[in-house]
Amino acid sequence: MPSADHRPRALAVCLVAGGALGAVAALALTLEKIATAGGAAPNCNVSPLIGCGASLNSVQGSLLGIPNPLIGLMFWPAVMLLGVLAVAVPLPRWVWLGLTAALAGATALVVWFVVQSIAVLGILCPWCMLTWAVTVPLLLGVLTHVVRERMLPAPQPVVSAVRAIPVPWLWGSLVVFAAIAVWAQLQLDIVGSL
Repeated sequence: MPSADHRPRALAVCLVAGGALGAVAALALTLEKIATAGGAAPNCNVSPLIGCGASLNSVQGSLLGIPNPLIGLMFWPAVMLLGVLAVAVPLPRWVWLGLTAALAGATALVVWFVVQSIAVLGILCPWCMLTWAVTVPLLLGVLTHVVRERMLPAPQPVVSAVRAIPVPWLWGSLVVFAAIAVWAQLQLDIVGSL
Protein backbone atom coordinates (compact mmCIF):
# COMPACT_ATOMS: atom_id res chain seq x y z
CA MET A 1 0.00 0.00 0.00
CA PRO A 2 1.19 3.54 -0.61
CA SER A 3 2.52 5.59 2.25
CA ALA A 4 0.22 8.26 3.68
CA ASP A 5 2.18 11.09 2.06
CA HIS A 6 2.61 9.43 -1.33
CA ARG A 7 1.52 11.77 -4.11
CA PRO A 8 2.40 10.79 -7.69
CA ARG A 9 3.06 14.29 -8.97
CA ALA A 10 4.15 13.33 -12.50
CA LEU A 11 1.05 11.18 -12.97
CA ALA A 12 -1.10 13.96 -11.53
CA VAL A 13 0.32 16.42 -14.06
CA CYS A 14 -0.41 13.89 -16.82
CA LEU A 15 -4.00 13.57 -15.58
CA VAL A 16 -4.46 17.34 -15.68
CA ALA A 17 -2.81 17.73 -19.09
CA GLY A 18 -4.53 14.70 -20.60
CA GLY A 19 -7.87 15.74 -19.13
CA ALA A 20 -7.41 19.22 -20.59
CA LEU A 21 -6.63 17.82 -24.06
CA GLY A 22 -9.62 15.48 -23.82
CA ALA A 23 -11.83 18.38 -22.76
CA VAL A 24 -10.60 20.48 -25.70
CA ALA A 25 -11.45 17.61 -28.08
CA ALA A 26 -14.88 17.14 -26.48
CA LEU A 27 -15.60 20.87 -26.65
CA ALA A 28 -14.48 21.10 -30.29
CA LEU A 29 -16.67 18.12 -31.21
CA THR A 30 -19.61 19.60 -29.31
CA LEU A 31 -19.26 22.89 -31.18
CA GLU A 32 -18.98 21.00 -34.47
CA LYS A 33 -22.11 19.01 -33.59
CA ILE A 34 -24.03 22.23 -32.87
CA ALA A 35 -22.79 23.81 -36.11
CA THR A 36 -23.68 20.77 -38.22
CA ALA A 37 -27.15 20.62 -36.66
CA GLY A 38 -27.73 24.02 -38.25
CA GLY A 39 -26.65 22.67 -41.63
CA ALA A 40 -23.09 24.00 -41.69
CA ALA A 41 -20.23 21.87 -42.97
CA PRO A 42 -17.86 20.75 -40.21
CA ASN A 43 -14.56 22.65 -40.01
CA CYS A 44 -12.80 19.43 -39.07
CA ASN A 45 -13.40 17.79 -42.46
CA VAL A 46 -9.99 18.23 -44.07
CA SER A 47 -9.94 15.36 -46.59
CA PRO A 48 -11.97 12.33 -47.65
CA LEU A 49 -10.14 10.29 -44.98
CA ILE A 50 -9.78 12.90 -42.23
CA GLY A 51 -12.89 14.55 -40.83
CA CYS A 52 -15.40 14.47 -38.03
CA GLY A 53 -18.69 15.08 -39.86
CA ALA A 54 -19.31 11.42 -40.65
CA SER A 55 -18.54 10.41 -37.07
CA LEU A 56 -20.67 13.10 -35.48
CA ASN A 57 -23.69 12.35 -37.60
CA SER A 58 -23.50 8.57 -37.31
CA VAL A 59 -25.16 6.20 -34.89
CA GLN A 60 -21.67 5.70 -33.40
CA GLY A 61 -21.55 9.43 -32.58
CA SER A 62 -24.35 9.07 -30.02
CA LEU A 63 -23.64 5.70 -28.49
CA LEU A 64 -25.65 6.21 -25.29
CA GLY A 65 -28.44 8.24 -26.89
CA ILE A 66 -26.70 11.58 -26.42
CA PRO A 67 -23.80 12.96 -28.46
CA ASN A 68 -20.56 11.36 -27.31
CA PRO A 69 -18.76 14.72 -26.93
CA LEU A 70 -21.19 15.65 -24.14
CA ILE A 71 -20.01 12.60 -22.20
CA GLY A 72 -16.45 13.81 -22.75
CA LEU A 73 -17.37 17.26 -21.42
CA MET A 74 -18.34 15.58 -18.14
CA PHE A 75 -15.58 12.95 -18.02
CA TRP A 76 -12.44 14.95 -18.81
CA PRO A 77 -12.93 17.72 -16.23
CA ALA A 78 -13.37 14.97 -13.60
CA VAL A 79 -10.03 13.49 -14.68
CA MET A 80 -8.44 16.93 -14.41
CA LEU A 81 -9.93 17.42 -10.94
CA LEU A 82 -8.49 14.11 -9.75
CA GLY A 83 -5.11 15.16 -11.12
CA VAL A 84 -5.25 18.40 -9.13
CA LEU A 85 -6.36 16.54 -6.01
CA ALA A 86 -3.58 13.96 -6.44
CA VAL A 87 -1.02 16.75 -6.11
CA ALA A 88 -2.76 18.38 -3.16
CA VAL A 89 -3.63 15.35 -1.04
CA PRO A 90 -2.94 11.62 -1.03
CA LEU A 91 -5.88 9.98 -2.75
CA PRO A 92 -7.35 6.87 -1.15
CA ARG A 93 -7.03 3.48 -2.83
CA TRP A 94 -10.72 3.41 -3.82
CA VAL A 95 -10.31 6.65 -5.79
CA TRP A 96 -7.36 5.23 -7.74
CA LEU A 97 -9.24 2.00 -8.41
CA GLY A 98 -12.33 3.96 -9.47
CA LEU A 99 -10.22 6.08 -11.83
CA THR A 100 -8.64 2.91 -13.21
CA ALA A 101 -12.09 1.43 -13.84
CA ALA A 102 -13.35 4.66 -15.45
CA LEU A 103 -10.32 4.89 -17.74
CA ALA A 104 -10.62 1.17 -18.58
CA GLY A 105 -14.24 1.78 -19.60
CA ALA A 106 -13.20 4.83 -21.63
CA THR A 107 -10.48 2.77 -23.30
CA ALA A 108 -12.99 0.04 -24.15
CA LEU A 109 -15.11 2.71 -25.83
CA VAL A 110 -12.03 4.05 -27.62
CA VAL A 111 -11.28 0.57 -28.98
CA TRP A 112 -14.87 0.32 -30.20
CA PHE A 113 -14.67 3.79 -31.79
CA VAL A 114 -11.35 2.95 -33.47
CA VAL A 115 -12.90 -0.15 -35.02
CA GLN A 116 -16.01 1.77 -36.07
CA SER A 117 -14.00 4.66 -37.52
CA ILE A 118 -11.64 2.51 -39.53
CA ALA A 119 -13.73 -0.52 -40.48
CA VAL A 120 -17.26 0.90 -40.70
CA LEU A 121 -17.10 4.65 -41.35
CA GLY A 122 -13.78 4.63 -43.23
CA ILE A 123 -12.71 7.99 -41.85
CA LEU A 124 -10.48 9.26 -39.07
CA CYS A 125 -11.84 12.07 -36.93
CA PRO A 126 -8.99 14.36 -35.78
CA TRP A 127 -10.67 15.32 -32.50
CA CYS A 128 -11.56 11.69 -31.85
CA MET A 129 -7.94 10.71 -32.45
CA LEU A 130 -6.87 13.29 -29.86
CA THR A 131 -9.23 11.60 -27.41
CA TRP A 132 -7.71 8.22 -28.28
CA ALA A 133 -4.23 9.69 -27.85
CA VAL A 134 -4.91 10.74 -24.26
CA THR A 135 -7.18 7.92 -23.08
CA VAL A 136 -4.79 5.03 -23.68
CA PRO A 137 -1.71 6.58 -22.02
CA LEU A 138 -3.77 7.79 -19.05
CA LEU A 139 -5.18 4.31 -18.48
CA LEU A 140 -1.74 2.75 -18.75
CA GLY A 141 -0.23 5.42 -16.49
CA VAL A 142 -2.86 4.97 -13.78
CA LEU A 143 -2.71 1.19 -14.15
CA THR A 144 1.07 1.32 -13.78
CA HIS A 145 0.65 3.39 -10.62
CA VAL A 146 -1.92 1.10 -8.98
CA VAL A 147 0.14 -2.00 -9.80
CA ARG A 148 3.43 -0.46 -8.59
CA GLU A 149 1.79 0.69 -5.38
CA ARG A 150 0.10 -2.70 -4.86
CA MET A 151 -3.37 -1.14 -4.87
CA LEU A 152 -4.45 -3.69 -7.44
CA PRO A 153 -3.67 -7.37 -6.83
CA ALA A 154 -1.16 -8.57 -9.40
CA PRO A 155 1.31 -11.46 -9.47
CA GLN A 156 4.76 -10.54 -8.20
CA PRO A 157 6.40 -11.04 -11.64
CA VAL A 158 3.98 -8.47 -13.10
CA VAL A 159 4.70 -6.00 -10.30
CA SER A 160 8.44 -6.55 -10.72
CA ALA A 161 8.22 -6.05 -14.49
CA VAL A 162 6.18 -2.86 -14.11
CA ARG A 163 8.69 -1.54 -11.57
CA ALA A 164 11.69 -2.53 -13.71
CA ILE A 165 10.58 -1.10 -17.07
CA PRO A 166 11.14 2.64 -17.35
CA VAL A 167 7.87 4.42 -18.19
CA PRO A 168 5.93 1.25 -19.11
CA TRP A 169 2.83 3.31 -19.96
CA LEU A 170 4.77 5.05 -22.73
CA TRP A 171 5.95 1.81 -24.32
CA GLY A 172 2.48 0.30 -24.05
CA SER A 173 0.92 3.40 -25.63
CA LEU A 174 3.41 3.36 -28.50
CA VAL A 175 2.59 -0.29 -29.23
CA VAL A 176 -1.15 0.45 -29.24
CA PHE A 177 -0.77 3.52 -31.48
CA ALA A 178 1.54 1.68 -33.88
CA ALA A 179 -1.02 -1.12 -34.20
CA ILE A 180 -3.81 1.41 -34.89
CA ALA A 181 -1.66 3.23 -37.47
CA VAL A 182 -0.74 0.01 -39.30
CA TRP A 183 -4.35 -1.18 -39.33
CA ALA A 184 -5.63 2.21 -40.52
CA GLN A 185 -3.05 2.22 -43.30
CA LEU A 186 -3.95 -1.32 -44.39
CA GLN A 187 -7.68 -0.60 -44.25
CA LEU A 188 -7.81 2.97 -45.58
CA ASP A 189 -4.53 3.39 -47.52
CA ILE A 190 -3.89 6.79 -45.97
CA VAL A 191 -0.41 7.13 -47.45
CA GLY A 192 -1.70 6.30 -50.95
CA SER A 193 -4.38 8.98 -50.69
CA LEU A 194 -1.92 11.80 -49.94
